[in-house]
Amino acid sequence: MRGLFAVLVRGPSMAPTLRDGDALLVRRGGRAVRPGDVVVATFRSRPDLLVVKRAVRAQDNGWWVRGDNGLVTDDSRAYGVADVRGRVLLRYWPRPGRPRPRDYAH
Repeated sequence: MRGLFAVLVRGPSMAPTLRDGDALLVRRGGRAVRPGDVVVATFRSRPDLLVVKRAVRAQDNGWWVRGDNGLVTDDSRAYGVADVRGRVLLRYWPRPGRPRPRDYAH
């Protein structure tokens, strides 16, 4: 499991694919990334900001990345090229096929 790490989604930029609070398992490295993959990356202009986005195209030895929610622009449109830290393998919380806890009526 040395090549794997976990991340927690924060914010609405990947909705409806991923939502705030989703936990993801990520394979470290960016060598096997293809357009359309969901990735964890840092922007060259904001190396302190770790983000979950969709890889759009290779550019300048990095990637142009975008969120799935077109109304949120905290992606390459605002910050430029990103360096991929890993490719998302799966969402492990909430478990796929199960209702999300916040979807229950209280």
